[in-house]
Amino acid sequence: MTTESSALTIAQLAELAGVSTATVSKVVNGRSEVSSATRAAVEELIRRHGYRRQRRRPAPTALVELVFHALEGDYPVEIIKGVEEVAREHRLTVGVSELPRRHSPDQGWLEGVLRRRPTGIGVIAVFSSLSESQRERLANSEVPLVLLDPADDPGKGVPSVSAGNWSGGLAATRHLLELGHRRIAIITGPDYALASRARHDGYRTALDMAGVPVDPRLAGRGDFLIEGGLAQALRLLRLPDPPTAIFATNDGQAIGVYHAARRLGLRIPEDLSVVGFDDLPPMRWAIPPLTTIRQPLAEMAKTAAMMLLKLAHGEPLPQSRAELATELVIRESTAPPRDPAG
Repeated sequence: MTTESSALTIAQLAELAGVSTATVSKVVNGRSEVSSATRAAVEELIRRHGYRRQRRRPAPTALVELVFHALEGDYPVEIIKGVEEVAREHRLTVGVSELPRRHSPDQGWLEGVLRRRPTGIGVIAVFSSLSESQRERLANSEVPLVLLDPADDPGKGVPSVSAGNWSGGLAATRHLLELGHRRIAIITGPDYALASRARHDGYRTALDMAGVPVDPRLAGRGDFLIEGGLAQALRLLRLPDPPTAIFATNDGQAIGVYHAARRLGLRIPEDLSVVGFDDLPPMRWAIPPLTTIRQPLAEMAKTAAMMLLKLAHGEPLPQSRAELATELVIRESTAPPRDPAG
């Protein structure tokens, strides 16, 4: 393992690569005017020997790059609030960008981040994933990266902040079981999402612990969108033996379930209990107010921002992966089933 003391300076890397120190500096800082062969050679030397970076405090006008896969609804608003709270305290600027319906930034986004490096302190990527080569280029250019609510495995050495998705799925399903429900359906998120898989696993664990068989017909594959929740809820509620409760795995899909129930003439919670996940601010004003799992989005964002600051200051992180607790919030969308047997 390369240590800070054994890592090479720019001059030493240049000597090994047989190029000028200016060329190595351009590679380290993500400049584009270097041939692909030279860039590859220098980056390979950095991977092999390490690069002795100068620790420096960010300037008062330093920029935090906050990138979302989509800027829709209250989810990004809560995260922006959390990052802004830290930014105000440390006199930082927050730049927000969107990857329209994509979870991996393209090369153009990465080049823009590297060009802004002199004024930037790092990147917080929200519900997104970066390729290994993108992570390497950021690391080689001294651009700290923190993944917030990562879409897939953060990868070795990449700091991340997430919520207790498995325990949240467990708590949501246990709540419905304790009310007497036995035909409990789930509308998952997309298969690629870590959060979706973890919430689904929590649901299955709760059923298994209660001795309730998992019925694959009661699982609908959603997309964390209202429209997906509506479509899957309509299918589930039209089964010959429909569920008495639905765990929607996010608040947007729960609203889709509300619309499906209304379309089919079902009352919530008298005919159907519904549990969401997130506890976005409008959910307390839904009719009826939604029982959901509170995901501390603003606190997660503050944690990610503080981790980024530590990295920018050259300070070690006490832990590279932080998981914040979720909490069941019981409101008026859940009740015992009409038939206690479910």
